[in-house]
Amino acid sequence: MSSILTNSSAMVALETLRGINRGLNEVQSQISTGKKVANAKDNASIFAISTVMQTDVASFKQISDSLNLGSSTVGVARAAAENVSSLLQDMKELIVSAQEENVDRSKIQTDIDELTTQINSVVSAAQFNGQNLLQGGGNIQILSSLDRDSSQNVTSSSIQVDRQNLESANATVAGATIAGAGAITALTAQAVANAGSQTITLTQGALVASNTAGATSGYSVQIGTETVSFAAREGDTQNDVARNLKNSIDALGLTGITVDLTEVADPTSTDVTFTINNNSGGGITVTTVSGSGSTAGGGLAGLGDIDVESDAAGALTDIEGLLQTAIDSAAAFGSSQKRIENQIEFVGQLTDALTDGIGALVDADIEEASARLQSLQVQQQLGIQALSIANQQPAQLLALFN
Repeated sequence: MSSILTNSSAMVALETLRGINRGLNEVQSQISTGKKVANAKDNASIFAISTVMQTDVASFKQISDSLNLGSSTVGVARAAAENVSSLLQDMKELIVSAQEENVDRSKIQTDIDELTTQINSVVSAAQFNGQNLLQGGGNIQILSSLDRDSSQNVTSSSIQVDRQNLESANATVAGATIAGAGAITALTAQAVANAGSQTITLTQGALVASNTAGATSGYSVQIGTETVSFAAREGDTQNDVARNLKNSIDALGLTGITVDLTEVADPTSTDVTFTINNNSGGGITVTTVSGSGSTAGGGLAGLGDIDVESDAAGALTDIEGLLQTAIDSAAAFGSSQKRIENQIEFVGQLTDALTDGIGALVDADIEEASARLQSLQVQQQLGIQALSIANQQPAQLLALFN
């Protein structure tokens, strides 16, 4: 049936043309923006996923900056520790030469004193942006990653870099016996037989202000007639106390005396222990004291006490322990820096992978869009012609009345 009121052919042609124009608008938007999902209206699910991934990419770029800063900080400390090791090696050579009887030990001692001054200068200058890892105790945390789980919960991960105290200055710390957090096992001339051992515990918990250097945090361990001391500084933990006491005992070079140290992940919730092993061939006594009269010193404490004029043989023993401490510090920083650099490389690769993933989700295929554009343009022209033909049908009804 033909009607001048309802033109079904024109309605179909018009709706078809509207669909073609919508397709043209979509393709033109893809070509102009380069994206097939430019906003949430295009595809809400993909838009949400890609937006979250884009925020992660931006965050990882900031993490990369943090890692680069951390790598530089650790790199300065490593270079300084290596330099200190080299200077200590030079000092060892002087001490070895002082073992001869027919040398001028006073002149050798002058050279040793100059090297000591240089070592202290290197340690003091080993800072990057004000952060010096060769002084004090504790550690620094370097932001290394953002971890997102399947529930979209995000947590941050960090790389911990322990400070390696290479200070040599000694300072007496007067104070009372420590109770509670940081308290050391109290021993008074505890007898340890040959082939025996004595385990010493540092009580778990956070070292409070009254337990830091300048107040009440001195720790001393006496083995026979030899005493080593350490005083915790701001930021130190029981790990730092035990490690420094162990290093100082090792530096004594006592025959047959070794120390086993067990550091813990969280000294605030787990005790820290170290064990003194006696294989000297005879009995020894072990005494521990916390507080009064202790000495605050770093890993090179006692460096300034080396004196080849009065005790050349003792100086040779002392320098071995100090040299090993510096070498261990350089190795620790080297391992940390390598890990940071590996993480930098991984973060870069992860950022690239995320960026590629975002592109696959939202970027338009320009080749496909171009081909579709040409097809739609042809369809549009045909649609216009079809609509024009359909609109002429009512006019053809006039011929019936002629």
